[in-house]
Amino acid sequence: MNLPTKQKVTGITLLVALGIIYGDIGTSPLYVMKAIIGDKPINELLVYGAVSCVFWTLTFQTTLKYIILTLSADNHGEGGVFSLYALVKRFGKGRLVIPTILGATTLLADGIITPPISVASAVEGLGDVIPDIPTIPIVVVIISLLFIFQRFGTQKVGSIFGPAMFIWFCMLFVLGVSQIIHHPMIIKALNPMYGYELLTQYPKGFWLLGAVFLCTTGAEALYSDLGHCGKENIRITWVFVKISLVVNYLGQSAWLMSQGKEFLEGRNPFYAIMPHWFLLIGIVISTFATIIASQALISGSFTLINEAISLNFWPRVTLKNPTNLKGQIYIPSINNILWFGCILMILYFKNSTNMEAAYGFSITIAMMMTTVLLTYYLIYIKKVRLSLVTLILVVFAIIEVSFFIANVSKIKQRWMFLFFELFIFMVMYVWYYSRKINNRFLKFTNLMEQTETLATLSEDDAIPKYATHLIYLSKADKTYEIEEKIIKSIFAKQPKRADVYWFFHINRTNEPFTLNYEVVELLDDKVIKIILNIGFRVQPKVELYFKKIVQDLVNQKQLNLHIRPDGSSKYNSEPDFKFVIIEKFISVENEFAFKEGWLLTSYFWLKKLSLSDEKAFGLDKSDVAIEEYPMVYSPVTNLELNRK
Repeated sequence: MNLPTKQKVTGITLLVALGIIYGDIGTSPLYVMKAIIGDKPINELLVYGAVSCVFWTLTFQTTLKYIILTLSADNHGEGGVFSLYALVKRFGKGRLVIPTILGATTLLADGIITPPISVASAVEGLGDVIPDIPTIPIVVVIISLLFIFQRFGTQKVGSIFGPAMFIWFCMLFVLGVSQIIHHPMIIKALNPMYGYELLTQYPKGFWLLGAVFLCTTGAEALYSDLGHCGKENIRITWVFVKISLVVNYLGQSAWLMSQGKEFLEGRNPFYAIMPHWFLLIGIVISTFATIIASQALISGSFTLINEAISLNFWPRVTLKNPTNLKGQIYIPSINNILWFGCILMILYFKNSTNMEAAYGFSITIAMMMTTVLLTYYLIYIKKVRLSLVTLILVVFAIIEVSFFIANVSKIKQRWMFLFFELFIFMVMYVWYYSRKINNRFLKFTNLMEQTETLATLSEDDAIPKYATHLIYLSKADKTYEIEEKIIKSIFAKQPKRADVYWFFHINRTNEPFTLNYEVVELLDDKVIKIILNIGFRVQPKVELYFKKIVQDLVNQKQLNLHIRPDGSSKYNSEPDFKFVIIEKFISVENEFAFKEGWLLTSYFWLKKLSLSDEKAFGLDKSDVAIEEYPMVYSPVTNLELNRK
């Protein structure tokens, strides 16, 4: 079953889109103009050029690339780097794996710096009301409470996110207009020539692009949240959001031109344009908006890891559903990693100004990787003319490479942050490629050739019955194939006799919410293979699905055993299921090349640290038997041994 991909456009859905989609990009006025101006002398070239660059960045990078082009690349209504990869991977022949890993890594890394910079920028406004107030402890407490709250879900407070962000954007618009009327000439700054002059004539003007880029950092997250709201809701609300953002940037610029001082002297233009009587109210609204922005990014990180697990880019970890809300996931390990990283960012950088100097580098890489995947989508799926795709690619390559070069200078401020990104990248790289190596050495056999022997074993009363229903999880995607190790497990020194032998294959589809199954009876009521087609956003609750399938077969009278058809007895109403999980380990007989040996060793260590198959597939411990199986990649039969 696939969920509907098109969502209706109503007042409620538009409000929900405001609350979910625009937190990151919507709170950027808190720090963008302050980051661009910094400690530089305030003049017309700088101010007009800055707001011009911001406007055209929002136009090209956010509106054209993401709102118009990238949102069209939806995978049955879902967006994000993994959804896009699932759409185009068959055309890439493996070339798209590294861009996908890089895009996911840098987007996840953004989850460590966005909450601190957003919340700190809002809370630091208290300094204008209460001088010398220590803001670091307040920011630490707010962010810690936010991460603690994740385990309970956001269903109860999520309903107020939309109205709160509506108030936020209305506030941005009103504050901007209140300053534009004092300096209406600032409207001229929308002329792209002012931006061009800033980059070419202002001393080191090109490097200001690193600060300008902060205005569009939320665009990638906007695409990732596509499935929550639908593209039409996002596109309609973006008109309101962009107008509010641009008017506020123009208002801050108008204030800069009329405030009468040569330097900012530590002031934040965002709070400076507020009337003094409104300042405390504005800080409260701003803080709440940044909390919503942080929440959206944290939820997006959980979704990202869930997709990575399904597409074999991340080890299996504990997943929880704190509420009944569709798609709401809580991942304790990721929650703890993000919380620890956010607190380190706050303690290391101490204030939002220092964070601004390190922010943006990761997202430029994420955007470049999305451009690579989007190119494949336009060529192979949308069948757009190659000349037009080339033009689009060149335009965004120039823009994004320019932003990347300008952001490269930030590495010296964020060198410690690179270790976190390297860690995420290596986990994804090792897990994906080592599984490829591991699967390469799997040996399969024809299951049809084994059915007669399985039937004989099943009816051999001399052997104690192991289970009524014996179930193996199989990687064999071909209907009539099965792994050799499974056959060896059944016909071991102590054979496993059962009434029914089930072979359960999970087929991960390229669609997000597929959930259906196929049943193939290779031998009536004895040997049955089930293929569960499951989307990459659906959790594989194997035992739950298996029991439901058996119940369906019994109800449809397709399963007929000599005892109760569900495997129960008059002494026990519970069906007799036994899942066998084969735990692999590397045999000492193996000899690898350095890269393969390193990858496989790392893989098996990650497996030890990750969730067991039993828990990952939702299996009841009492229904599971664990067997160890040595993985021999260089079997002794391959050795050349001559008799003397």
